[in-house]
Amino acid sequence: MVKKIFIEIPTWLGDAIMTTPAIENIIKSFPEAKITLLGSYVSIEALKNFENIEKVIIDDSKKGGSRYLNLIKLAKKVGKVDIAISFRRSFSSKLMMFFINSKKTISYKRYTKKDIHQVLRYNDFINRKLNLKNKAGNLKLNFTPFSYKKPTLGLNPGATYGSAKRWYPEEFAKLATKLSNKYDIVIFGGSNETAIASDIEKILVKNKITNFQNIAGKTSVSELIEKIAGLDLFITNDSGPMHIAAAFKIETVAIFGPTKFTETNQWNNPNETIITKNLDCAPCMKRKCPLGHHDCMKLIKAEDVLKTLGEENGGKEKL
Repeated sequence: MVKKIFIEIPTWLGDAIMTTPAIENIIKSFPEAKITLLGSYVSIEALKNFENIEKVIIDDSKKGGSRYLNLIKLAKKVGKVDIAISFRRSFSSKLMMFFINSKKTISYKRYTKKDIHQVLRYNDFINRKLNLKNKAGNLKLNFTPFSYKKPTLGLNPGATYGSAKRWYPEEFAKLATKLSNKYDIVIFGGSNETAIASDIEKILVKNKITNFQNIAGKTSVSELIEKIAGLDLFITNDSGPMHIAAAFKIETVAIFGPTKFTETNQWNNPNETIITKNLDCAPCMKRKCPLGHHDCMKLIKAEDVLKTLGEENGGKEKL
């Protein structure tokens, strides 16, 4: 009988959220097992409310001293488990997993080069390694949506991975200006994305839009999840917050440029619209445009989004 399971989740928020159908299937297959969860602070904060989790460990191995010795210490914190699972492929992860006291140890592996969704990759990995046949269900985050007083539009202009994934603040601002007669506006972003959020805010002030709030850099992970979960409409780059919206099936317009929407778009959200220009140079999967023109994002305009929303002739101001 499996009594204890260790799970290492991905560092990036979006990737961690995309493991949740596989984690749900682990819990379904071993309902009596207690789980120890390890990951980055952001990932742990998002997933720590899962059922059956007994202990969470923040991976702080990069802080001070030898990282390799720190990883060994982390492994010792886990204690004895029946199954140790890692959803990561890095050398550091494999080193840590080697020192975990487990009867069975498995590390993430991609089983096909075909373009399939990352959720399916994670779930397929678990099925193959644990000899299961579970289908991938919905993304899951155990948080209660925030209750806004009026219909609310969220803008997410950031993307942690790199500048190539970021659409332009002036285009976000045009959308907010046009849609402000129907929605209150909330600008989201992490602590390193306050500048781009501020750029949007300045344009809105210039356009005399007052029904907005800029909370970039001002929310905890739980607050971020709750406030995105309560939105009526979300306009976002390919990012971790995009996957938060997917978990709650929020109506979403997702802007894709250098990344593969076939692999990382919103999983099982029937309310998602993807906007991309499908250029020959995309998806390049680079942090910065290697050709220097950034056309995969630059050619996408506010009008493209408004057209998908049926709002191209509405709003307060002509573009």
